[in-house]
Amino acid sequence: MNVQLSTVSDSRRNLVVSLDKEEVDTEHQAVLGEYVRQARLPGFRPGKAPASMVIKRFGKEIAEEFKQKVVTKAYRGALDKEKLDVLSVVSVDEGKIEPGSPVAITVTVDVRPEFTLPNYVGLATQIAPVDPTDAEIDNVIQAIRTESADFKAAEHPARKGDYVKLAYEGSLDGRKIAEIAGDKQLYAKVPQTWEEVEGANEGIIPGLGRHMMGVSKGDRKTVAISFPADFKPVPALAGKSADYDIEILEIRERVLPEMNEAFFKSHKVDDLEGLKGQVRTNLRLQKEHRNRAAQRSQVTQALADKVAFEPPTSLVEAETQGVLRQFIQENMRRGIPAEQFEKDKKELFEGARKAAASRVKVQLILAKVAEAEKISVSDRDIDLYIRNEAARSNQRPDKIAKDLSKDREALRSVHQSIIFDKSVDFLVSKATFSVTQP
Repeated sequence: MNVQLSTVSDSRRNLVVSLDKEEVDTEHQAVLGEYVRQARLPGFRPGKAPASMVIKRFGKEIAEEFKQKVVTKAYRGALDKEKLDVLSVVSVDEGKIEPGSPVAITVTVDVRPEFTLPNYVGLATQIAPVDPTDAEIDNVIQAIRTESADFKAAEHPARKGDYVKLAYEGSLDGRKIAEIAGDKQLYAKVPQTWEEVEGANEGIIPGLGRHMMGVSKGDRKTVAISFPADFKPVPALAGKSADYDIEILEIRERVLPEMNEAFFKSHKVDDLEGLKGQVRTNLRLQKEHRNRAAQRSQVTQALADKVAFEPPTSLVEAETQGVLRQFIQENMRRGIPAEQFEKDKKELFEGARKAAASRVKVQLILAKVAEAEKISVSDRDIDLYIRNEAARSNQRPDKIAKDLSKDREALRSVHQSIIFDKSVDFLVSKATFSVTQP
């Protein structure tokens, strides 16, 4: 066996593996011999049929297995000789493989990039204060009351925070929006809907709630709505100003619940101080969680900035597809039409590829940190993953465990994910931090 190794890039190698005809024939005889031993042909005891008859009966299967064995021998032999840390096989050019002839097989692989791991202990991070302020606690209690509020019919003109029941129909440059909205008729005309007066959360029509201040039941008016330039649901409205004819059907005011014994009991506390203590604890936990997430992001970015190498193309391409799928699924849940993705295909792909390259680079660095610190996956780690996944997906833990046992690639992916998480946790545990001032 002869191996010629050439460098394509920092992480890509070409291997040209040559086998002489004796090596090729050895593999062919091994495959043929196995078929002869196992073949059952009429008139012959097992293992006694002539090779020529076995070839005639199983020629296609023998040829396929023979080629596979030659390629495998060439590939494994090349790796043993060159000691490559292969991450993925990009392509295999078998050439012509047949008994009695030498072969030259070209294998292109992506290998783990060589880089020196920088100092990863004591990475600087910034966190926010975790002690809630009185104002934050009061805001949460107000939000709790708001969520439990009742809405009662009101005869007074609409005030901030009230809800207005209305009907609307829109037009653009004298043309009914119903004619251009396609299947998005909610942006054209509805017989009734509710809008919060100057509320934080807008309804379907952007800014419509800001036009509801002071209206009364039975009022009719026309309002101008300016759509943002990047408005995607109805592209024809993007960057345009449309007129909406409005009819006010009803006004309801928000009535907050009293903070009495029943209110406190419903939140499992005795009084206002108990509720404040509960809110304070929850806010602190939320802030600690955000700080932890921020530190994880900061340490991985700090390491990525310290190391320069080109991540393997094949891994980036695979990760890019994953990023794209995740992005499209999330945005489709938000109601973005599929045709919009096609329109923005180039920009989406470029953004996904950039994010994927960054992810792959970080993963390779974390893998090296794990190796240096001897971070591994325990049975307890797998059990914890299964329990969390069961809770997330509403499946039985034993089913997830059974599925993993049957899918080696999925199990490998879980192991890798756990290694990455534990490595980041290790980096955070060794990081320094300073508290930012509010």
